[in-house]
Amino acid sequence: MTRTELARRGEDAAAAYLERIGLTITDRNWRCTSGEADIIALDGRTLVIVEVKTRRTSSAGTPEEAVSPTKQRRLARVARHYVAHAGLEDTEVRFDVIAIRPIGDDRALLRHHRAAFTT
Repeated sequence: MTRTELARRGEDAAAAYLERIGLTITDRNWRCTSGEADIIALDGRTLVIVEVKTRRTSSAGTPEEAVSPTKQRRLARVARHYVAHAGLEDTEVRFDVIAIRPIGDDRALLRHHRAAFTT
């Protein structure tokens, strides 16, 4: 499986998980001049920007460690663009990280970090 296929499977698993726990997916792979948000969802009235990191191994660090302060700042800029684009200026925004590590052909360990960082 290629890196792109692995990432897509991770994002699909994360989206399915978020829907199972009651979030509404509004966009996937939303792009603007500041970058991309993997998943954008609503948790009640809260807009949730979700970064999904899928790693086969932890040899280069955990998936969570890949969401560096630089990546966090970029996601904050993406969120500001999305809020303006969608007319959601008065909406609370939360940043979640979903870390995924495949443990078999059809199984994976998924960790959901709610409010993983603030801006």
